[in-house]
Amino acid sequence: DGRPLPDDVLALGADVPVCLSGTPARMSGIGETLSPLPVLPPLHLCLVNPGRPVSTGAVFAALAGRFAAPLPPVPDLPDAPAFARYLASTRNDLEEAARGLEPSVETALNALTDQPGCLLSRMSGSGATCFGLFAHAPQSQAAAAAVAKAHPDWWVAACPVRAA
Repeated sequence: DGRPLPDDVLALGADVPVCLSGTPARMSGIGETLSPLPVLPPLHLCLVNPGRPVSTGAVFAALAGRFAAPLPPVPDLPDAPAFARYLASTRNDLEEAARGLEPSVETALNALTDQPGCLLSRMSGSGATCFGLFAHAPQSQAAAAAVAKAHPDWWVAACPVRAA
């Protein structure tokens, strides 16, 4: 909105530093430590938010147990299917808790999974935004159009993942 950012953007939210970095990175700590990823293959996303609030505090409170051990380093991945297979071997520790608190997260994930060419669907952060991963832009754009038509009250967007 044109206002200057504070010096400590982490105070705005744990995901703000990585969002402002503008390049794919791995977050650790509470979001303050960013490590660059290897060069990524071409990737495209369909982002959806079902428009239902999911309280980050409530999701953390509903987390069963503790966070799992940190993930191993991201290997070099030659293409979108390999990247999707890697992501499928990982997890978002908050997804189950968010699904339990807000059923529309599950609905959004299913809507993405059902789209032709969707290699993987996941919830982003603590929710409720979810993403579908696609190898090609026309696939993510078609998915966005189909999801928006089926759910006109949702926020939906197709976009590329910037490799560097």
